[in-house]
Amino acid sequence: MNIKLTLSVLIFSTVILLFFSSCKEENESLVKVEKVNVTYSESTEDFPNPERGFYRYSETAASSYTVLDVETLITYRSLQDVSTANYKIYSTLVFRYYILDNVTTTSISESFLNNIKKDMAAARAAGVKLIPRFVYTATARPGNCPEGFICPTYGDAAKSVVLSHIAQLKPVLTENADVIACIQLGFIGTWGENYYTDFFGDASMNGGQESKLTDQNWRDRVEVLKALLAAVPADRMVQVRYPQFKQRFLFGVNSALSSAPLAELMAFTMSDESRIGFHNDCFLASANDFGTYEDYGNSSTPRASDGMVLNTLRDYTKADSRYVVVGGETCSDDYSLNDCEPAGKTQEELAAMHFSYLNAHYNTAVNNDWQTGGCMDNIKKNLGYRFVLQSAVLPDNAVKGTSLNAVLNVKNVGYASPYNKRTIKLVLRNKANGDLNSFALATDVRRWYSGSFKVEESIKIPSEFATGEYEMLLHLPDEYASIADRPEYSIRLANKDVWEALTGYNKLNHTVAIK
Repeated sequence: MNIKLTLSVLIFSTVILLFFSSCKEENESLVKVEKVNVTYSESTEDFPNPERGFYRYSETAASSYTVLDVETLITYRSLQDVSTANYKIYSTLVFRYYILDNVTTTSISESFLNNIKKDMAAARAAGVKLIPRFVYTATARPGNCPEGFICPTYGDAAKSVVLSHIAQLKPVLTENADVIACIQLGFIGTWGENYYTDFFGDASMNGGQESKLTDQNWRDRVEVLKALLAAVPADRMVQVRYPQFKQRFLFGVNSALSSAPLAELMAFTMSDESRIGFHNDCFLASANDFGTYEDYGNSSTPRASDGMVLNTLRDYTKADSRYVVVGGETCSDDYSLNDCEPAGKTQEELAAMHFSYLNAHYNTAVNNDWQTGGCMDNIKKNLGYRFVLQSAVLPDNAVKGTSLNAVLNVKNVGYASPYNKRTIKLVLRNKANGDLNSFALATDVRRWYSGSFKVEESIKIPSEFATGEYEMLLHLPDEYASIADRPEYSIRLANKDVWEALTGYNKLNHTVAIK
């Protein structure tokens, strides 16, 4: 009896061992993944991409509003001539001056607010985004004053009026943040450049206050910036005209020029410091870009613009601008360094200050020199981001219920990384029936800085996933659901034979078998 029992146990144990051994071998066979290295060809083509490049200029006034035209905006996405320019451009950005010329002492009218909504709807329909700047005057009034070409009174509004207007604009800006690339501070002074102002401290020779700003001037300006930051969603950045303004906003009216720039740890956190960018409206116009890199003093210190000030503020801006939106325009052709290399240093400066956009219309005397000098083609392609997929390590097969691993080797040849959040997605498209399956990746495209880098991702294939052959695609859509499915708002890679214009997907030119 004992011998029979022992023999039965041995036989049963052997069968169990053989069964599990067979299962193990079968599973190992199933999960064995073959990988392949796929290489890609870089494209030299210029093409439109969202939230970057040369913008088209537009303006309207509260006293005589002209709503943006959808059909005109659509044409901007095609290669277009620019008035007085010797170059053509694609545009996905439209700068919009909102001139509050008849409300400097009253509330903004409902009709004006409704017209802004119509502008936003037109931009959305056309597949472009706006860069709004609200100002009270965009006209230099000449006269008998120290500066001559522009004299007081300038025509802007008191702080109480400005704050009231920002409160009125908040719902419109919040509701339409999907088609706002970023917003510029504006409001203060002629052109909204925070310089020639009736109410916030006139630091010009016309001002009679030693060409500097007082502590109260700084506090008033900080209050306006704080209000605008609060009026737009935390995922949108606000640009200021002068780097020192950001320092004084963050560290007080006595902050040093050597104040620390934004650290990578704090970048893209939706904190105030991570949301303040820069618009340089006199790019390479002089040694200090016509007052961009200047110390405007305070109640106890004078204005200063010596070499140390210049270098300190430039270094600050170089470091800080890596993580925030930077744009602007050229404004004078009299400075030789705004020519193409090697005579000038235009491309070097655009890269150092991480420019994402420039004005296509002003100053065309400078911009035309870039065309004749041979660097315009590079500038058009490299403003902002330009992602080149160099190679990828991708699986030939994957098993349901396990992870699919992919490695992308990417190069950003642009001057900057994207400044607004995007959730990158790996799309698997069934070759038999076209069914789509989208997987969010962990990588943050805002940290795809200039240079080469590797993106390693692992996604879990659900156990109920349908077996079959799947094309692999990369999708970089807008974060807002309202436009996430619009190809016009998706990022295109600078590679040959990868872009699908109808879907906004980038083909990885590889098929994976899901078993």
